[in-house]
Amino acid sequence: MAVLDSAPTERTPPITTRVADVIASEWTKIRSVRSTYWLLVVAAVTAIGGSALVAVSERSSSQPPIGDPVAWVFIAWLEYPVLAVGILGVLSLTSEYASGQIRTTFAAVPQRLTVLAAKASVIGIIALVFGEVLALASFPLSQAILSGRHGATSLSHPGVPGELFAAGLSLSAIAMLGLALGAIIRHTAGAVAALPALIYLPLVVLTLPYPWNDTIGKFTLLMAAYQLVSEHSHTGLLSPLLSLAVVVAWPAAGLLTAGVLIQRRDA
Repeated sequence: MAVLDSAPTERTPPITTRVADVIASEWTKIRSVRSTYWLLVVAAVTAIGGSALVAVSERSSSQPPIGDPVAWVFIAWLEYPVLAVGILGVLSLTSEYASGQIRTTFAAVPQRLTVLAAKASVIGIIALVFGEVLALASFPLSQAILSGRHGATSLSHPGVPGELFAAGLSLSAIAMLGLALGAIIRHTAGAVAALPALIYLPLVVLTLPYPWNDTIGKFTLLMAAYQLVSEHSHTGLLSPLLSLAVVVAWPAAGLLTAGVLIQRRDA
């Protein structure tokens, strides 16, 4: 009896340790997949190249220089870089459903919300850091192109650092929205098709008659992001603080929906 009493008992590791282990596991998964690097390369090439092309077009224009040096660089990001980062979020979950690995993941971590939160943390941080690197590369390049005829805006110009941070934050929000779609739809093709529809289709409201175009348009993800990366607040859009809330609300609503569904469905 004394031998049994003295036998070591297995202790459950603290929750912080378990969460850290899940995050480390998700980080290992995302960096071991070749598609991650290809999508980031596509995003980098198109973001930096697109920003340079916009700057070249602006330099050759006879019109006066525009007032939002960061915002129009961001416009060059609204097609391929945004989609590439969003698809990265989609694949971080749908690839596991396609391979059946999701069953192993949920068997190892029965708390499915913990898995979703870990994936969102990893994808969000990757997209945020990557977005900031892109912003810090695209902005000086475009300003160097404009340094002749139109003049240039420096990184130390008031408001520019915050606008560049907002550009990276917007990419992070889109990546997490892609992750949410992947969790909701669970099929790569369907989620990838739904991603541009969810990002771009709401912009159709901008074609509505006034005041409906402004009233509804300011709640779209891209228009809220555009307000955040603009040097001056645009009339007809929400304030920068409320626009930040809209940018955060889109992926938050998607992840909330994904969290409910992921617990009710079979793997």
